[in-house]
Amino acid sequence: MPRTRGMIDIGGKDASRRTAVARGVIDLGPAAFKVVGDGTSKKGDVLETAKIAAVMAAKNTPRMIPLCHPILIESIAVDFALDTERACVKATVTVTSHGKTGVEMEALCGAAAACLTIYDMLKYTGKAMTITEVCLLEKTGGKSGDYKRHD
Repeated sequence: MPRTRGMIDIGGKDASRRTAVARGVIDLGPAAFKVVGDGTSKKGDVLETAKIAAVMAAKNTPRMIPLCHPILIESIAVDFALDTERACVKATVTVTSHGKTGVEMEALCGAAAACLTIYDMLKYTGKAMTITEVCLLEKTGGKSGDYKRHD
């Protein structure tokens, strides 16, 4: 079994503007979805709390992902879309930086944390919620170039 070598050396890489957009989806079910839509959670504002969690997770990604470089994040945007037909919330996190390594992990951690926070704030309505579709939607910058998910 190969051993972990450590963090990748990014010293020789050129700095560039980098962005990443990630999404996570939490299927709530009718009762929890109604609570979010009505803004009546016992714990407070679900989406505002999830937004704070997403920002905190993106900023703290190197503390959670062992070989992830600490980077200077320039901006984090968090958006939510409520899908009535599916009874779900879609969390989209966009992270921007100017540096030598990408921000995909920061965006992914932010999207996952937003969904986990929504679960935590609504678990009293039922435990059958499911977090799915945590994925990178797009990224720009860096040696590997741009990426856009097609599905």
